[in-house]
Amino acid sequence: MPSSPKLLYVGSLARGTVSKSRFLSLQRLLPTAQAFDLVPFTPTSRLWNALRIRLPIGPFVSRVNRELVQTVRKSRPDVVWFHKPIYFTAETLEELKQLGAQLVCYNMDNPFGPRNDPGWLQFKRVYRLFDLHCLFRKADVARYRAWNLPFVKLIPSYEPSLHFPPPANWSDVNRDRQVSFIGSPYEERPAFLRRLSDEFQVPLAIAGPRWEGIYPAAFAQAHLTGGMLMDEEYTDGLWRSRVNLAFITRLNEDDVAHKTFEIAACGQFLLACRSEEHLAMLEEDSEAAYFSTVEECASKARFYLDRPELRQSFGGRAHRRAVRSGYDNDTQLAKVLARLSGKA
Repeated sequence: MPSSPKLLYVGSLARGTVSKSRFLSLQRLLPTAQAFDLVPFTPTSRLWNALRIRLPIGPFVSRVNRELVQTVRKSRPDVVWFHKPIYFTAETLEELKQLGAQLVCYNMDNPFGPRNDPGWLQFKRVYRLFDLHCLFRKADVARYRAWNLPFVKLIPSYEPSLHFPPPANWSDVNRDRQVSFIGSPYEERPAFLRRLSDEFQVPLAIAGPRWEGIYPAAFAQAHLTGGMLMDEEYTDGLWRSRVNLAFITRLNEDDVAHKTFEIAACGQFLLACRSEEHLAMLEEDSEAAYFSTVEECASKARFYLDRPELRQSFGGRAHRRAVRSGYDNDTQLAKVLARLSGKA
């Protein structure tokens, strides 16, 4: 592996995607990094795209495989870095390896967990062909170690160009969201959030995708503040929230919430689901607050709502911890490059 390898990144560069933020980081680490953008291969029809994810066959998949091979033949990268590779065939990966490329699989989702999400048919045919896997949960570490597959353990990191503290004069005057959740309605979250409001009178604001139709109209009108927030809109939503909630997706076997690191990087007050890994990443009652039940969540939310100075101090310490501990994209992705070069 050269000291400054040629890297081709295979992933979506669409606005608001984790895939794009990871490529921004790789460009900072390797300014010569190039991208094979998957956006042009994505059907504009939501129905066709959903079908393609569930059944990765047909002309869309044939075209993206063919054009990726052609690109690698021309550019001859040392590394081809795949972000969630669910469309690529064994024949394609074998040919890339024959062309001299090392193959990296960066996949934050869980193909083997109990949630049994659609879309993993093709991935499960090829995952053993990658030269290095980036893993994010203890359950996957155990699996890949048992399978004797090479991996590097990372955390779901934040993007420093997007996730940073607000201006110095920012205060509760600028915060129109009280207790806020920005994210998807997975698992127990809809019922949990409704209990916070209905049973415990917690002033609640919810934003994110796929909440339409989940709640009765009156509750939705009172508490749903918008759909998916991306990039600067998402950061602004965190800044404008006095208490930011974070949940762990248990059926995905997650150990932490991705947004935990984003909220900390933004220097905002975090109230997150308690887990061993969360406690190790941010100190309880100093850098973050945690809950195990809806009752504890409600009690702590009400307590901290009336204590802006305490929330501010938590947020400041969380931001410093995130920077000091390397919870950012660049620090995490540098571990992968070091492993590829034999330095780690």
